[in-house]
Formats: sequence, C-alpha cells, structure tokens
Amino acid sequence: MTPDHSTFPAPVYKDTVLAPLFDGVKRHHWRYQMQINFAHAVMLAEQGLLSAEEVRQILGALAGIIDGLDLDRLVYTGEHEDFFYWVEAELKAAIGPDVAGRLHTGRSRNDMDHTVFKLALKDRLAAFRDQLATLVETLITVAERDAGTIIVAYTHGQPAQPSTFGHYLGALIEVLLRDLERIEEAHRTVDLSSMGAAAITTTGFPLNRERMAELLGFSAVQENSYGCIAACDYVSAPYAAMKLVFLHLGRFVQDLGQWTGFETGQLYVPNAFVQVSSIMPQKRNPVPIEHLRLMASLACGRCETILSTLHNTPFTDMNDSEGEVQAAGYEAFETGARLVTLLTGLIAAVQVDPVRVRRNIEAACITVTELADTLVRVEGLPFRIAHEVAGGLAKAMIAAGEGPSTVGFAKFQALFQHAAGRAATLDEAAFRQALTPEHFVAVRGLTGGPAPAALAASLSRYRARIAAERDRQVAHAVQATEAAEHLAASVQLWRAGSAA
Repeated sequence: MTPDHSTFPAPVYKDTVLAPLFDGVKRHHWRYQMQINFAHAVMLAEQGLLSAEEVRQILGALAGIIDGLDLDRLVYTGEHEDFFYWVEAELKAAIGPDVAGRLHTGRSRNDMDHTVFKLALKDRLAAFRDQLATLVETLITVAERDAGTIIVAYTHGQPAQPSTFGHYLGALIEVLLRDLERIEEAHRTVDLSSMGAAAITTTGFPLNRERMAELLGFSAVQENSYGCIAACDYVSAPYAAMKLVFLHLGRFVQDLGQWTGFETGQLYVPNAFVQVSSIMPQKRNPVPIEHLRLMASLACGRCETILSTLHNTPFTDMNDSEGEVQAAGYEAFETGARLVTLLTGLIAAVQVDPVRVRRNIEAACITVTELADTLVRVEGLPFRIAHEVAGGLAKAMIAAGEGPSTVGFAKFQALFQHAAGRAATLDEAAFRQALTPEHFVAVRGLTGGPAPAALAASLSRYRARIAAERDRQVAHAVQATEAAEHLAASVQLWRAGSAA
C-alpha cells in the first residue's frame, strides 16, 4: 500500500525527527520557552502592542498552561509540529485565536529558539563553573597542606628532580584558573539576547530588544540580527572552552595513574577509593582513577561532537545548531560534572607516600642537578664541568646501587679532581646537604618555584584569583535572580491591571 504523503507530518518524519525533538524540549527547554512567552507579552504591552486586557488574558492563559502541564502524559502525536505550536494551540483554546495570536507579534521561532538555548547554556555553565571552582579551591587547600611534601617530578616519563606536591598541584591550579577565565569569556558570548532578531532581519514592529534582554536576565542584546540566528558562536565558545578543561584534567589523571602504580607508588589512595580483585587477594586497584580518565575522554569527545557538527555548516539558520545538537551537548555537562566532583573528592583524600618517594629519589639520584649548581656557585666551575662531575657521580652511584645519602665522599673528590684538575673546597657536610631533596627545593625560590616563600606567594595569588572568580559567579547569579524576580513582578502587575 502506497503511503499517504499528502498530510504533514509523514509518520517516518514524525517518529525519527519531530517526536524526539518534542521530547528534548520536554526534558530541557520548555521552561525557558515559557519564560520568553511571559517576557515577550510584558514587553509588547509596555510598547503599546497589546492592550491591558489582551496582556492580562495572555499572561493568565500562560500561567494556566504551566499549572496544568503534565509532562509525563504529554506525548507527541503529530497534531502540532512542535512544543511552540502546542502552546499556541493551548492559548487559542483558552482565550480564543484573536487574542492568542497577538503574542507572536514581531518574533519568530528562530530568535526564540536561540534565546532558549542561550538560557539553558547559561544555567549549565553556572553550575559547571561552581563545580570547577570548588575543585580549584580543594586543590589550593591540598597544595597548602602539602607545600613542603617532597615528591619526584617527572619529565619524559622518567624521574627528573625533587619538587613538592604543593608545587606540582600549583601547575594544575594555574591551568584551571585560566580555564575558568576562558569559560567566563564564553559566558559573555552566551549572555547576549537574540530576541528581536525575529527570523533574521528584525521586524517592523516597535519592539524593545533591550527590555527583553533585561526581563530574561541577559547582560545585553546581540547586536547584529543576522548573527543572532546564524553565528552560533554562543554554542562553539562554551564547548571549546569546556573541551580544554577536560583535556587538561585528563592529562592530570594520567599522572595519577602513574603515581599510584605499584612501581612508582608515590601517591597513596585510601581504601575508600580502592576496589579489590575477585581472584587476586593482594590487588589494590584505584579504579576511580580509570573512571576519571574515561569521564575526561567522554566529556572531551562530547564537546568535540558539538564542534564537529557545526563544522562546515552554512552561515545561516539551520537545524545543525538547534534542539538535537543542544541536547547532545548537555551530556558533556553531565559527564563533566561527574568528573569534576569525583576528582574533587579523590584529590582531597590521596596522600604522598614519603617512604616510596625517598626510595625513588635514592634509586634515580635526582638531586645531582643541585650538586652541579652548587659546584658552579661554590667552586666557581663552568656549568659543563660541574655537570660532568655530577653526571659521573650519578653513574657511579647507580652502578654501585648507592644513592645520594649513601655514596662515598671520596668518589666525589676523585671525580672533581679529575675534571677540575684540583681538589674541591666543598667539605663533606656541604656535599651531603647539596644532595638532599629539601635543599634542592629550598634554593629554588624564583617566582613560581617550589621553595616555601615562593610557593606561598603563588598560592596566595591563586586564592585571590579564585575569590575573584567566585565574585563573578555571584554577580551572574544575582543578575539571573533579579531578572526572574523582576519578570515575575511585571507579570503580576499586568495580570492585576496595575501596570497599564
């Protein structure tokens, strides 16, 4: 039997496109769409485009739709193309087509949709920023606690130099603070209202775009009406910024995996975060680290899905940036929230294992860099000769199974005599001190270094920067709250007939 293609929608189109989109609006967007309806009605009345009685009826009917809305029972039938037209039909049923039809004056589903998506992104960005700031605050607290806790720092996967856990975490803190700044910049792109752009060229009706932005809690309007619909950098900017967060956290998690491995073992994961083997009783598996790596990869990939979907799309109105891709992007927020929350809990619980750290320092002889530096400062040797002495000592230690704390002073003296052609003035006490990790850290006091004063200064600056980020978050929250209260008050005045 030939399908009937004379009536919209075709069943296959209804099932594969329209119904999923309708369900997406029910899950993510319907409240924002209704918020825009209320704000647009208020603005139209203020501009004299609706009479006091018309706006009173429209606002009352909109409130009635919300009061009677049962999302679980609201199933897409194809009777109405989408949620927008379902609401319009409900309005017509409640107050008649003449009054109901006036609500759509001067607007389009285009400017409504992009404004809906911006409102949804603003809420999600606010929640994610709060979670990320909490992680940064936790990292700073742990870094302050472990400012003097010696660790082995690695380069190219090999033991390199001593540092402190606090200094190491400071590097991640700085990256995440920059990530938060990138998210703030993305927020500024999202925080511009598209309302008033209509389909793409604005409208001949005397709308007040700035008033709509104010009622909806936006900082300003997005100026160019074509760009309000076509640019879509409000989509690409936040997902690009978030992708960097997940990429950066994934790299950090890779270190956690190495540091908690049996062979390295410089980071201890408490039992609350350890799973055991079903067959090997000796195994301690810090499986949450694997889940963190997975979440970072998934969240990064979900951000890339949005960016790739926008790639090479027309610079105009198109569905590639709308409901379905927006819903797909929200999964990045959901996975990212789990990642950041789990990492916040884990990083507060792990501890450096000082015994394993000392063992690794001894085995890898990683303090000899400071011995070379000391020979330059104390003995006046050129660095290359000092490097030759220190390098020879490291080879001798490793060959003999010795470490910086056990190597014989005579070996050093012989190497120095051979390289410098004279005896060293450095005595054994100074030699031993130059090979301790504590001395290694203590003398590295340049800005950004691990020495106590330098690290304390850095951590103080990080505290100030995260406090400034918290202030920005509070300001955004206040803006949203005040706008919501103002819109509610305006609606109430018009419904009561007091605003005319």
